[in-house]
Amino acid sequence: MSSVFVGGLEITGPMNSRYAGIFTPAACRFVAELLREFGPRRVELLERRQQRQAEIDAGKLPDFLPETAAIRNSDWKVAPVPPDLLDRRTEITGPVERKMAINALNSGAQCWMADFEDANSPTWENVIEGQINMRDAVNRDIRYTSPEGKDYLLKEYVATIVARPRGWHMEEKHVLMDGKRISASLSDWGLYFFHNAKNLIARGSGPYFYLPKLESHLEARLWNDIFIRAQELLGIPRGTIRATVLIETITGAFEAEEILHELREHASGLNCGRWDYLFSMVKKFRNHRDHLFPDRMLITMTVPFLRAYALHVINVCHRHGAYAMGGMAAQIPIRNDPAANAAALEKVRADKLREAADGHDGTWVAHPGLVQTALDAFSEHMKGPNQLFRLHDVRITAADLLAPVHGPITEKGVRWNLHVGIRYLEAWLGGSGAEPIRNLMEDLATSEISRSQLWQWLKFGAKLDDGRALTFELYERWLAEELAAIRKEYGDAVYEGGHFPAATQLFMKMVRSTDFPEFMSLPAYELLP
Repeated sequence: MSSVFVGGLEITGPMNSRYAGIFTPAACRFVAELLREFGPRRVELLERRQQRQAEIDAGKLPDFLPETAAIRNSDWKVAPVPPDLLDRRTEITGPVERKMAINALNSGAQCWMADFEDANSPTWENVIEGQINMRDAVNRDIRYTSPEGKDYLLKEYVATIVARPRGWHMEEKHVLMDGKRISASLSDWGLYFFHNAKNLIARGSGPYFYLPKLESHLEARLWNDIFIRAQELLGIPRGTIRATVLIETITGAFEAEEILHELREHASGLNCGRWDYLFSMVKKFRNHRDHLFPDRMLITMTVPFLRAYALHVINVCHRHGAYAMGGMAAQIPIRNDPAANAAALEKVRADKLREAADGHDGTWVAHPGLVQTALDAFSEHMKGPNQLFRLHDVRITAADLLAPVHGPITEKGVRWNLHVGIRYLEAWLGGSGAEPIRNLMEDLATSEISRSQLWQWLKFGAKLDDGRALTFELYERWLAEELAAIRKEYGDAVYEGGHFPAATQLFMKMVRSTDFPEFMSLPAYELLP
């Protein structure tokens, strides 16, 4: 298919009249302007990540930055909270697929994180249909009719939209500028902002965003500069944008206060993200044996280093008037087993009670069926719209954030990483970014921590709790058994019509790689249409 040139961009993905409504000349010129001005800095910051990794490999562990101590020791506040972000006690997350968008908006949650990132498989169709769906959702004219004839329409009250673009490391292979792929972050963010910012403001809301996978305050500074320039280009008052940053990397945790400071005129909070944070720990300390992790299901938010991380985020946010958002409840309702469903809801309730008691101002759920459970849990401890007054009388140190965690590595844990890692990746290659697996709604972060743990255990010759050494041959034997179980569950026709060969080959290649691959999404993206 031939390329289409619009507003300085070359679009190589399939186009139709609906997609042309997203790639208008004005929208493309807007995105191209941002790319020209800020693209080189993005590349420099990605190179800086590699330099920092080399320092960690050489033994220079992360620490709080001495050159920014004045920021951590001074009084300053983020921008005032917009009315529709005042109460964020429950936020539902999910991809920008049309039916799921309507269900999320109607869920009763205060906010919906509309996800172009980890819960969205970034096929060309998913990405651009997602932009269309977001435009329709903002305009309140989104609807969907299922193949069975069921109509999905918006209710009178809907959740506030907070969009999450892809991370700085991703590129959009279907759009080029000067013959090179463009930043997926600026593509996702720029198209959404251009088409929706003014309409959101006219409806009494605003352009609100989650920013993923930041590793330093300089990356936050880049986003803030983009916000300022974008508001200038569209004639929107400076400070209209609001951003919540996911503190889901260990280096980001050490610079959480500086990240918030860089974005302070546009900031509304920080968020704790468990699986990506664990993935970051394995990735950053991949050459340090003393950071060998046990089964990931044993690493709950109550282990010392995660407890320190959560309290640190709460204190940073509340000192500066920002919201501290809790993590994800990935459970989904178990409709055919009332006892199992009740147990799952109790797990969600206990986790949300912990977050609320700690002082978080809100939390995440992955399914509409969990919204009320989370709301009720937070209402027990949080009588107003936030807990900005809550501060912990503790000073989190570098040693607290880097404390090792000990525990067993079990056959069950290894098998689960193999099972869920490949099963999710197979779904992702098939275009599904939010996939229910064994009564949990999984996204890309789960597959990333799964393959990174398998890699780490293999690298250091870890042993199971029964004394057996982990080897790639043992992985392959158990994988064959797990795949056989998946085939039996799916049926031969569904299994053979899927993407299991490609998913298995890529996943196991990354597990066995001598050098740790930074992101599984990068090579996996090349397999997507």
